[in-house]
Amino acid sequence: MSEPPNNTPTSSIILHHQQYLRQQQQQQQSFISPTITPIPSPSPSPSPSTSLIREYRKGNWTLHETLVLIGAKKLDDERRTKASTTPPDPTNPNNNKNNQQQPSSSSSTRTAELRWKWVENYCWNNGCLRSQNQCNDKWDNLLRDYKKVREYEARSTNAAGGPNDQLQSYWKLEKHERKERNLPTNLVSEVFEALNEVVHRRYTTTPKSTPSSSSNAGADIPIQVLSPAAPPLLLPPPQPSQQQQPPLQFPTPPPQTVSAETTESSETDQSERVDSETKRRKKAKSVGSSILKSASVLAQTLMNCEEKKEKRHKDIIELEQRRLHIEEARNEVNRQGIAGLITAVNNLSGAIQALVSDRHNGAT
Repeated sequence: MSEPPNNTPTSSIILHHQQYLRQQQQQQQSFISPTITPIPSPSPSPSPSTSLIREYRKGNWTLHETLVLIGAKKLDDERRTKASTTPPDPTNPNNNKNNQQQPSSSSSTRTAELRWKWVENYCWNNGCLRSQNQCNDKWDNLLRDYKKVREYEARSTNAAGGPNDQLQSYWKLEKHERKERNLPTNLVSEVFEALNEVVHRRYTTTPKSTPSSSSNAGADIPIQVLSPAAPPLLLPPPQPSQQQQPPLQFPTPPPQTVSAETTESSETDQSERVDSETKRRKKAKSVGSSILKSASVLAQTLMNCEEKKEKRHKDIIELEQRRLHIEEARNEVNRQGIAGLITAVNNLSGAIQALVSDRHNGAT
């Protein structure tokens, strides 16, 4: 036989108190749990390259730095082509809005700055301590030298592929011969090959991306086929042959897929050109402002010199006038002294004559 439960008043009070405490704890948890915010994950510690101020290297570019810059541009082109060839998500309604909006000049310049900042970070991580502006200027100079050498090599080779007798290859010319032909004097074959690979890859990746884009956008092909099929409904009019001729021009839209993708590369080239033009304008403005400042400083110094010359001339004239006055006063004093001396001598001679005459009269 089990013992009956203890139903004393103290035990019931204890049970009620425990139940009350449990209810209070549950209520506190229910009120506190919705307001608990997740602890934010610690932000990654900034790398020393981003936290500290970078000290960029100046001076001529070495071969290693040039090759690192070309590799950075190559990876940047691959990264942008991958981003441009990825199909948009049809479930995302924001894609249609983004496609309808045309990129403004400010957004293009912002993307260009971000791209060159990416190039700077890549170069910095690979031992090329250059800024994004230095990388942009160097890239423009490299492309300009590459185009000159490529055009010269094309002219030095005839249509059949044999070397031309009149023009030697660029790589066989001396530095003074390159300078006479208005060619870059210090372009290395390794740099030329790397630039050639980057340029050819830039222009060959755009046609290769057309099949994927056409296969991914297969829904566009029936629209292009159905658009010329609509005019046969207008056959009852008396001149059907003349009306069927214009629809033959509709199959031209398929090349737009190629042009739409090539425009991306052309837009990037245009953005780079805009960046280079803006930099040149800034440089021209800075040079013009420095010229104006130097001209104003030069004019001020010339005016100060002229004023000092005039002041010195006036001082010299005043000194000459004072000297003349002193000489005139001295001459006047001398003249008066001589006149006094003459009068004194005359008086003395008169007195002597009077004395002599008095003695002569006394003697007689």
